[in-house]
Amino acid sequence: MKRIAILICAGATVLSLAAPAAADPEPGRHDRPEFGRATLTGFASLPAQTYVPGSEPSGSLLGTDPVNGLTPPFPGQPVQGFSGIVRRHDGTYEVLSDNGYGNKANSSDFLLRVHRVKPDFKAKSVQVLGGFNLTDPRGLVPFALTRQDRTLTGADFDVESIVRTQDGTHWIGDEFGPFLLHFDQKGRLMEAPIELPGVKAPENPYLNGGQPNLGSSKGFEGMARSVDGRKLYPLLEGTVSGDPAGTLRLHEFDLRKRAYTERRWTYKLDDPSHAIGDAIAVDADRLLIIERDNLQGEAAKVKRLYLADMRDKDRDGALDKTLVADLLDIADPRGLGGAPGTFRFPFQTIEDVAILDDRTLAVLDDNNFPFSNGRTPGKPDDNEFITIRLTHGLKADPRVYR
Repeated sequence: MKRIAILICAGATVLSLAAPAAADPEPGRHDRPEFGRATLTGFASLPAQTYVPGSEPSGSLLGTDPVNGLTPPFPGQPVQGFSGIVRRHDGTYEVLSDNGYGNKANSSDFLLRVHRVKPDFKAKSVQVLGGFNLTDPRGLVPFALTRQDRTLTGADFDVESIVRTQDGTHWIGDEFGPFLLHFDQKGRLMEAPIELPGVKAPENPYLNGGQPNLGSSKGFEGMARSVDGRKLYPLLEGTVSGDPAGTLRLHEFDLRKRAYTERRWTYKLDDPSHAIGDAIAVDADRLLIIERDNLQGEAAKVKRLYLADMRDKDRDGALDKTLVADLLDIADPRGLGGAPGTFRFPFQTIEDVAILDDRTLAVLDDNNFPFSNGRTPGKPDDNEFITIRLTHGLKADPRVYR
């Protein structure tokens, strides 16, 4: 969470996405008009004050001053902070809560959890069907954990991205290491945390007084699974020291060898102050990536979905970016999200995207409970779940959404 937070066979088919308008005067620019204005096709919302039934209190380290009208500590574990999503193909989704309340120091009583949710777009509501906590019962984490029962908390890891592999297990990207974490279907850790060679954040438990080369909680914010299921593509949220400002490293991890390969790419932010929110594979060469500014509400200016091509056709050393949807300018002719007209998704952190079909995407916010108030000033944001229809098909590998 950041307070105020599957790859790819297009070839020449990318060209067929171009709108039949005038030729692009600057080929290779990421803002060329291949895609027009997306349309809102579904809206559902989960109230901010939704807690896991029968769960432990949380937020005891936030003090006692009201935050957006709510006074901590809270009566349970909030169902919040959705920072990763997995589509289950039965109308339900698994969503990952991040480290809790924003940082290592204040999140030791927040239990890391994957929730199972089901949006009802007719009722405009989201049902929480259950979920599982993340645990380490086998003692695979070699450093000290917060709890003796080895239930993982927001002081142990900052989990921000999730994929499900073909065997039904989950790989989760962490920002504190950054680490890759492998869990079974019940949320039990299956392997020791896997470090990213040569990169350490300030929270890394192996720093041992050394100098970090990545910003605080700037590790694996997004992670895609290759469409053949053999690779992971974790994407850092922050720039590694010595790299050009605003450039993010995209790595390749071989699931069969359990090791990083020598392949690496660069994603260049539109502005160094921006951040990425999620990544998902479209085919063997392209990803969908959320890029955002750190603002919310009326102040928000950049909440975008880009197609990012790893082939680097313009040879500038970075993934080629094509704007797919502006999440602050979504057509809503039926008034699904309010009054008919323009729908805005003005949250500070938008961290979930799933491909439903070749033209339809699901997008969710991370509401940073109780801190973010991008929808209504002074009121904690709900967890909103929207679907949007693109003006053109992605020409995605069918395995992505089948």
